[in-house]
Amino acid sequence: MTWKIPLFKMYWDEDDISQVNAAIKSGMNWALGPQIPTFEKMIADYIGTDYCLTFNSGTSALHAALLAYGIGAGDEIIVPSFTFIATANAPKFVGAKPVFADIEDVTFGLDPNDVEAKITSRTKAIIPVHYAGFPCNIQELKKIADDYGLILIEDAAEAFGARIGDRKVGTFGDSAIMSFCQNKIITTGEGGAVVTNNKDLYEKMKLIRSHGRPDTIDYFSTTEILDYVSLGYNFRISTMTAALGIAQLQKIEQILLQRRADAEYYRSGLNAVPNISIPKTDSKTYPVYQLFSIRAKNRDNLIKFLEEKGIMTKIYFPPVHKTHYYQKVLGYSDILPVTDAVSNDIISLPFYPGISKNDLDLVINTIKEFEADFQ
Repeated sequence: MTWKIPLFKMYWDEDDISQVNAAIKSGMNWALGPQIPTFEKMIADYIGTDYCLTFNSGTSALHAALLAYGIGAGDEIIVPSFTFIATANAPKFVGAKPVFADIEDVTFGLDPNDVEAKITSRTKAIIPVHYAGFPCNIQELKKIADDYGLILIEDAAEAFGARIGDRKVGTFGDSAIMSFCQNKIITTGEGGAVVTNNKDLYEKMKLIRSHGRPDTIDYFSTTEILDYVSLGYNFRISTMTAALGIAQLQKIEQILLQRRADAEYYRSGLNAVPNISIPKTDSKTYPVYQLFSIRAKNRDNLIKFLEEKGIMTKIYFPPVHKTHYYQKVLGYSDILPVTDAVSNDIISLPFYPGISKNDLDLVINTIKEFEADFQ
């Protein structure tokens, strides 16, 4: 279907094209090129960590982090069900068990009280998600992780650039994963990263990322026979991907300012609409609005009404614990009342840098039209 207003568009300019073109026209080093460490250093400097390692997706980044931590069979990892399925699947990749905790209904992040209730002697890590670019209650979760001696991995796939006070999301946990998929804050089409201050973790992930081969010399530019010291994967990004990432990151502040301004426009237009609940904010946090999600009492009919007008929406997220795989194959039967309540009425509206005021007005007015008829 061709949408009058799509859910998202990529934000790009001529610099994106120029930097990717330069990488291609070099005629060399399309893999392991110098743009990759440059992009990684830029990310680490921006987030405020000592190390960054890029991956071909946020999912691979999380997979590699769990492997590097030595998490495996018999271990339990506490995750939300209100998330993209990769957050829950990653523990399965390494033989561990994802344990679902409920969310709270302000940031839609993990509820610290339910997290603490789900901790057992087998719990090894907590993976909270910063939903839609809103920082979750990460400080409370950090205290719980510290009290119980658990690893805290922030899933910041949707929250690149978000912060609490002056401290960016991704610096509270032992490590954090980022995603650069096409609908994220900055995008390389596909891509991801891990940021951390843990040098040992960083070195282990470098081996995991590249077939267990020590990354001391360019594999493609040497006659030396290089050794393989551990099991690894090919989780690397290409040089062109990194070049695009550099160009995207160079305009991050422009992207965030535009997203926040457009979110405020949505907020002011929808604030008084009946049966609609808009995201809550406070002065302590700086959300980046990877999504603009609202809650609507008659959500499913609203989705159909908007679709008839050519306006795309999406449910982010249906609960993972109710998917066929987790219920029918793995036998999960969790009761997560807040997760279910939020998932039953959440709807993400069209939102991206560059969306026109006319399009924002059309979405707002169409929702108002629906609610007027619904009343």
